[in-house]
Order: sequence, then structure tokens, then C-alpha cells
Amino acid sequence: MELADLAWPAVNSLPKTTPVVFPIAALEQHGRHMPVFTDSLLCGEVVRRVKQTPVGAKCLFAPMQWLGNSHHHIDFPGTLSASARVYLDLLKDLARCFIGYGFTRIVFVNGHGGNTVPSQQALFELKQDLRDRRDLLLLSLTYWDSRGGPPTDIPGLVQTQMGHACEWETSMVLRLAPHLVHGHANAPEVPFGKGFAPGYRAWVMPDRSEPGHIGTPAAATAEKGEALFAYFAAGVASYLERVAAWDGVSWDA
Repeated sequence: MELADLAWPAVNSLPKTTPVVFPIAALEQHGRHMPVFTDSLLCGEVVRRVKQTPVGAKCLFAPMQWLGNSHHHIDFPGTLSASARVYLDLLKDLARCFIGYGFTRIVFVNGHGGNTVPSQQALFELKQDLRDRRDLLLLSLTYWDSRGGPPTDIPGLVQTQMGHACEWETSMVLRLAPHLVHGHANAPEVPFGKGFAPGYRAWVMPDRSEPGHIGTPAAATAEKGEALFAYFAAGVASYLERVAAWDGVSWDA
């Protein structure tokens, strides 16, 4: 169900256990070969495919929130970003609106790495504000994590994790809008590196990549992109089925 298509009485009449899905992404630089709207395009396509599965009729889908927390890309022209606190409060307010209408299951489906921590923190704070509400299910899922691991059955796939304007993202844009990709075959590999793992090192993109991408875009193909879309859409659909089936009580689901 599309929130944007409904009048308020139709929204009000929905079961309050209906999962409310907020797709969240970004508008930011994606190297020299990819459009700045990449994250929103890809997350939007994953969600579009999810809507075509049976769970699509069980959920209420809000429009894409294209502005993300992208300050780590702000050195590259074209990036638009909300600072971390502003973005946190935006996400909290989106969720609060529907909690205020009586809905109890909120899911952020995320398509930008920089949104992962803010979306989790927003829900963490919101749950503390509403700590006595045992009926609330507040979730954030990054679509490329939806299957619990990387795809292992896509022929020729080089990367084992999501990068940035990388083999995976470039492949998906080649499948979705190939006219927006320019010169990826000549883009050099930018290794992921260790980054002081297993600890976390704070970074901005110029610390890691002069052209603005991370990974191996030259290995991208439209065929891989179709396989990746199918893989991730199946993962998100399965996750939303779990949300719809939650018994309203259990911690494990």
C-alpha cells in the first residue's frame, strides 16, 4: 500500500499492527562514474520489487526520504546532507507521527551506509522515550544486510561486501539506468583496506579515496545488477514478512 495514494480516513482505518515502512537513502557523490542519486535509485528499486511480492499488500510504504546523513561525502560537489543530529531528529519525527496515529510497527529500510548508525540511534532514543510501550516494534534494516551475508551464487562477482559506487552499486545502476553510468570500465580499484579493524575508525571519503569510490566498479555488469536486485529484494521481503507476523510480544522473531 502506498501512503501517498491514500486519504487520511483510509490510513486511519488500517489495522494498527500494519508495518509502516520508511525507505531512507541519500543524495551524494558516487565517484566520477555514477550519479549523485544512486542510493535513492537503488533503494527505491529494491522497495519497488518488494511491493510486488505478497508482503507488499501487508505494509504501508511511505515515499522515499532521499536526504540522508552524508557529511563524510561533503568534500565532493553535488552532495546534499543533513547533519547527524538533524537527521536523527527527522527520523524520530517520522516515526513519532505514525506512533501518534496508533501504529505500532515502524521499519526504516535503509539504502545508504551513512544512515545506518543514525537510524539505529534514532530508534534507540525513541524507544527510551517510550520505554513502557511493550507493543512497539521499531526496526532499521539496511537492504544489503537483509540476507545475513553476501550473495555466493552470482557468477563472476568480485566483491564480498558493499562498497561505494563499487561493483555492486554500479552493476545495479547499469541494470536500472545504464545511461547514467559513465566510464566505470576505466575506474581503478580502490581497496577496502583494514581501517584499524576490528575497531572502528572515523573517516571522511578523502581519507580513503581520491575519486570518491571504494571497491571494483570495473567488474560491474547489468547481469550482476539484476541478480543483486533479486537477492536483496527477496531479503527485504522476507524480513517484512517477519514484521507482519510478529505476535506483538516475543523478543525473538
